[in-house]
Amino acid sequence: MKQRNLLTRQTVAEMVEPSSAEYVELGERSSPKLDKYQKVSIIPLVFLIFYEVSGGPFGVEDSVQAAGPLLALLGFLLVPFIWSIPEALITAELGTMLPENGGYVVWVSSALGPYWGFQQGWMKWLSGVIDNALYPVLFLDYLKSAIPALEGGLPRTIAVLVLTLALTYMSYRGLTIVGWVAILLGVFSLLPFIFMGIVAIPKLKPSRWLMVELGNIDWGLYLNTLFWNLNYWDSISTLAGEVENPSKTLPKALFYAVILVVFGYFFPLLIGTGAIPLDRQLWTDGYFSDIGKMLGGVWLLTWIQAAAALSNMGMFLAEMSSDSFQLEGMACRGMLPELFAKRSRYGTPQVGILFSATGVLLLSWLSFQEIVAAENFLYCFGMIMEFIAFVKLRIDRPAESRPFKIPVGTAGAILMCIPPTLLILVVLAFASLKVMVISMVAVIIGLVVEPCLRYSEKNRWFRFSMNADLHDFHSAYH
Repeated sequence: MKQRNLLTRQTVAEMVEPSSAEYVELGERSSPKLDKYQKVSIIPLVFLIFYEVSGGPFGVEDSVQAAGPLLALLGFLLVPFIWSIPEALITAELGTMLPENGGYVVWVSSALGPYWGFQQGWMKWLSGVIDNALYPVLFLDYLKSAIPALEGGLPRTIAVLVLTLALTYMSYRGLTIVGWVAILLGVFSLLPFIFMGIVAIPKLKPSRWLMVELGNIDWGLYLNTLFWNLNYWDSISTLAGEVENPSKTLPKALFYAVILVVFGYFFPLLIGTGAIPLDRQLWTDGYFSDIGKMLGGVWLLTWIQAAAALSNMGMFLAEMSSDSFQLEGMACRGMLPELFAKRSRYGTPQVGILFSATGVLLLSWLSFQEIVAAENFLYCFGMIMEFIAFVKLRIDRPAESRPFKIPVGTAGAILMCIPPTLLILVVLAFASLKVMVISMVAVIIGLVVEPCLRYSEKNRWFRFSMNADLHDFHSAYH
């Protein structure tokens, strides 16, 4: 979501190469128990991040409806500086400092203790499951014009169930398969917009990009659309234990993914707003397919619709992998029962996948706007704890091995977290009362579940254990 000039030359160099020789020890280590599973290389990892965050420009249309072309374009150029780049940099530093499954759960546990680590895991897992409940529904929304029976009723319910089970099975078959499927889907999803840009060149009018109505802006819709499309950079950290040479691969993959995501949003918006006369009310989900028809004909419309539908499959697979490996990482730290750490013969956490898929099915009845708002609300709480953990680990453990380190001191680390924190507060302020109540109930459930798990451990209702191969940051219970 950003061009190369959005990063300073120094930061670019830091993301492409690990910082200094003293930061190599921890990033190169891996659990002997995990070595038998095939690791994810850089190209599949880039596209897994792409699908964790974006999946293409499908869903950004509301930004034009909410604020017009100028603010939509500026939003997807400038917000990456405020949010995406800081989150990606923090993920690169902490993900290489602690290259194990569980990601941000381990970071918060290391800085604030296991109780808050569990709360982080609960909120981020629930946010991810809520997010994943969108994709089977959106996939069917793109098909219902061709198959009207999928618009509602029993056929739609059965289709959601079948699609969720099919994609869950693909996740079960292995992370390597998911990574390469993400590459194919990513290329297929972005190519139609390249063609759309080529055929639109004669029709572009730059004056259309400058249109703005300051008195007619839906700030809540605008900010939620930007935030929803630009977050989840940290989700890949829950797979860090599955990455090939994470100390080098993870920072590079995050860097390339940021560029890919920025381009995947900004270029279609630039073409769509510059080539077509503006009617803000038409800019809703799926409008890019209409633009494709106006610019290239029915064949381009069909391609964009197919790309949008398949993009939802890619996002489901990436999110399911992240959520299930997070639960596996928490079990390895003794936060969840040991059964969550068990792996299938394909190396995937089968109980975590089953648990996450069940959550997706239970939440698939929510509306799109409710899902986005509730997901953003929970995600914001989790991100605040990540920022606190990032700064606290810088203060408490300055000499700890960091294969990649953001080239700022402690004061710089604090300053870097201020703009995204302010954005979080703004997003939270625009949440509806209904979303606030639902989200706070979800938070309270997490506060209660953790002591219940400790009670079940004390009474030996479930078996808990700590993986001896993991780095000890006093983040486990055992």
